[in-house]
Amino acid sequence: MSETGSVDRYAVMGNPIAHSKSPQIHRMFAEQTGQSLRYEALLVPEDGFAEAVADFLYRDQGKGLNVTVPFKQQAWELADQLSERAEPAGAVNTLLLRDGVLYGDNTDGAGLVRDLVHNHGVQLKNKRILMLGAGGAARGVMLPLLEQQPASLHIANRTVLRAQELVGCFEEFGELSASGFDSLQGHFDIIINATAAGLGGEVPPLPEDIIDRNTLCYDMMYASEPTAFVRYCLEHNAAKAVDGLGMLVEQAAESFYLWRGVRPDTQPVIEALGNS
Repeated sequence: MSETGSVDRYAVMGNPIAHSKSPQIHRMFAEQTGQSLRYEALLVPEDGFAEAVADFLYRDQGKGLNVTVPFKQQAWELADQLSERAEPAGAVNTLLLRDGVLYGDNTDGAGLVRDLVHNHGVQLKNKRILMLGAGGAARGVMLPLLEQQPASLHIANRTVLRAQELVGCFEEFGELSASGFDSLQGHFDIIINATAAGLGGEVPPLPEDIIDRNTLCYDMMYASEPTAFVRYCLEHNAAKAVDGLGMLVEQAAESFYLWRGVRPDTQPVIEALGNS
């Protein structure tokens, strides 16, 4: 509760936003942990993000915000102070107003790693990881992945230059390389799809021999039905292929912990969403 006795307000801002599961997730977290708060989804005009943030946090005395497409880079620029994981990501998905200072964090990578390691039992250390895509989704998870000390992390992208630029941003943190999709060679232990191809029901153009019976495939997107990438990987004999629903819940839990100082149990929330 806030000092005035009113319920603390939080929100997610994006465009579009109607599809967001964040209000449902945070309601379940609040019920589970006995926290009194209100969380809503706010549609923000593409040219009105800074004004919307100021209205919510300063005029309406909101306590914190989640930020989704297309505003994560603007949130990074808006923050007065950035976390160690948000600084190199160039993107922020969680804002917290603390003592008049706007603090920006990126919980996407932590959410991905926690979903892989704790929910799916995947060890990342010494593994050969392939990241498909070199945009904001990939950038936001690079550092937490590299902190798990994989043997290598290869970035493949339609535009090779963008993949090479991403390598340049993070090469001090691990063994990195880049290429186009068409020049991929050999098998990978873990393949992570961070492209937007799935929005159109498509899959990046991959050589068929990069997946084998030991490969785990992970789509950062999620849907009520198996995504195009998940279907593709299973059809090509991957050991396992999963979508990003767990990542969504885990990154939300990280935001919730940042705001409230309480870490919710994610498993029942993942199960509830998976069954809905």
